[in-house]
Amino acid sequence: MAVASLTLEAPAPETRLRRLAGRLRRQPGTLVAGAVVLAFLLIALGAPWLAPQDPMASSFLTVRRPPSAAHWLGTDEVGRDVLSRLIWGARASVLAGMIPVVVALCFSVPLGVISGYAGGWVDMVLMRLTDAMLAVPFLIVAIALAAFLGPNLWNAMLAIGIAALPVFVRLARGAALAVRAEDYIEAARAVGAAPLRIAFRHMIPNMLPPLLVQASIMAATAIIAEASLSFLGLGQQPPAPSWGSMLNAAQRHMVAAPWMAIAPGMVIFTLVIALNVLGDGLRDALDVKRH
Repeated sequence: MAVASLTLEAPAPETRLRRLAGRLRRQPGTLVAGAVVLAFLLIALGAPWLAPQDPMASSFLTVRRPPSAAHWLGTDEVGRDVLSRLIWGARASVLAGMIPVVVALCFSVPLGVISGYAGGWVDMVLMRLTDAMLAVPFLIVAIALAAFLGPNLWNAMLAIGIAALPVFVRLARGAALAVRAEDYIEAARAVGAAPLRIAFRHMIPNMLPPLLVQASIMAATAIIAEASLSFLGLGQQPPAPSWGSMLNAAQRHMVAAPWMAIAPGMVIFTLVIALNVLGDGLRDALDVKRH
């Protein structure tokens, strides 16, 4: 009966969502950042309809033309419209911010739950492997894996996801250890709940808040990593548009055509800042100790 009463008194998901929405409304910066991220997502989805020109159509009659009515952000070294390439390049960056995080979460959450719930030698082995991966800088791991897998966007995203895995494993383990010590986990054990039911019904849902915050921050890191890999020729391959490859092409024309570098640099800066502000806002909203 005590266990049943604890279950009945737990707040409903709708109530938790309502409280979270109320906290977010008191953070205008977080709402603005969320709107910016949503705008980039809509631009990526609507690229075929929003791009004014073909992003891969070149014209040697319009090489390195400055911004004008015909080309709002100018043209690049082979006469392609920079605005159209920015819009289509948003797809690569949005995917690079989402897919690696999803890959890291899919592997890290089960590993973190196993490590935190089982403990003992299982925890020791998993954590030593995680520490070994953390000893190598994130971008070095991503570059090495992308070079090994081959230069294309999907391999780059897989490399970024694997490189981000140890951070999420560490965080998932810490969250699992904190949740395992709660009274409702002991109550579930007392009534004979199976370990898998405890993990999926009680532990993982209560581990999500810190993981969501880390996911939004890691998405910004993944976007920078994808741009870096594309800049090095290990990500999106030309002539397909990518913000990183646009910066790579612009470095040779910084004096004659600075708009080629300013536009992709500004959109990367804007999206990364928005994701970091959104992550900070979510952390404050999801932290029950602050409310």
